[in-house]
Amino acid sequence: MNETIVITDETLVETLQEFVRFPSQQTDLQEEDPHVKAFIKECAAPRLEEMGAAIRYDKMGNLIAEVGPKNGRSLMFVGYAMTHPASRMQDPFSATLVETPRGQAIRGRGVAEQKTALAAAFGAFEQAIKRDQLGGRLMLVLTTAGETGRHDAIESVMAELSEPPECAVILVGTNSKIAIGNKGRIDFEVIVGGKTSHSSAPWNGINAITGAQRLISELESLDLGVPDHPAFGPATLTPTAIDSSPKATHTVPDTVNIVFDRRLLPGEEPSQALASIKNAITLPEPWSVQFELGPIMYPNELPLESDFFHKLTKAFKLGTGSAPQTFHCNFALDAGYFCRRGIPAVMLGPGEVDQFHSNEEHVLVSDLVDMSKIYYSLIEQCLPAEAT
Repeated sequence: MNETIVITDETLVETLQEFVRFPSQQTDLQEEDPHVKAFIKECAAPRLEEMGAAIRYDKMGNLIAEVGPKNGRSLMFVGYAMTHPASRMQDPFSATLVETPRGQAIRGRGVAEQKTALAAAFGAFEQAIKRDQLGGRLMLVLTTAGETGRHDAIESVMAELSEPPECAVILVGTNSKIAIGNKGRIDFEVIVGGKTSHSSAPWNGINAITGAQRLISELESLDLGVPDHPAFGPATLTPTAIDSSPKATHTVPDTVNIVFDRRLLPGEEPSQALASIKNAITLPEPWSVQFELGPIMYPNELPLESDFFHKLTKAFKLGTGSAPQTFHCNFALDAGYFCRRGIPAVMLGPGEVDQFHSNEEHVLVSDLVDMSKIYYSLIEQCLPAEAT
């Protein structure tokens, strides 16, 4: 970071601890959960206001902070307020400093996934404001999403902007590697219909479970018709949930609901993937079958020869003196939304992917500090004080 204005390691640790100590867990209310919205307005927003940033909110309660001139050059950091539930994690919200074989770390729910990257971005954002030499528009948005598996929140943010960003960084743990690609996803539900009867006389009914079993078996061998990706391999179709009704003893069920997850490879068109699956979902009489589409998240891939990747590479060298590592990420977030709109984007942040949703989450203090330096160096590369 700039030698004359330094956001200290202590400030970054304090910011992360404050974030962790304000629980914002996923519930059935999703983006409407009051604790998620309170994290944005009562925990994150005051820090941005103290920096001198002007903030506003969109119709979903997502926070938008913008600084610097509007001159056609811009960079957006996208953060997430919602974390996975504490679940069985012990002492998830104390944000204690712990010693590990690799150095001092902060422990708590969300540090591996959303909140450490967010704290690092706050440090870089404050550094940029204090230095006051931005050569373009710097945006930091904090959405009510994080675990919802859909693009609704970022779409709401983008509708509020007069101009879209030139490029974007998705603030999520990536082992401090640049996630240059990620799969997309289609969720859909198949409803198999039958006829109820008493289970002592099953021939009087049509067992929806039997129909569902047959449908799942057929889809397991379905050729998705997509060439393998060099990094991801084949596209996948996976049943993730199943439920039968009515919930009654000794009753042949007349309905089975099956949820499927179809992962999309970079370059795939969701509508085409969806159409091929719908055409393959058939059951003979006496069963009936219906199809309901759920959320879609788009795939992403950033070319290594792109200008944004070159700037990311330079940001690593200036921030930490190292070259970045890259990988292709199996999970989906909002990078694909930007890719869909022709805006280069990556996922990048401190935190280990293997700790997501686990009973143990901690992040090295050194990783937090280093990533804040990288984010700030990226701001300098994307928004230099003088046009190049």
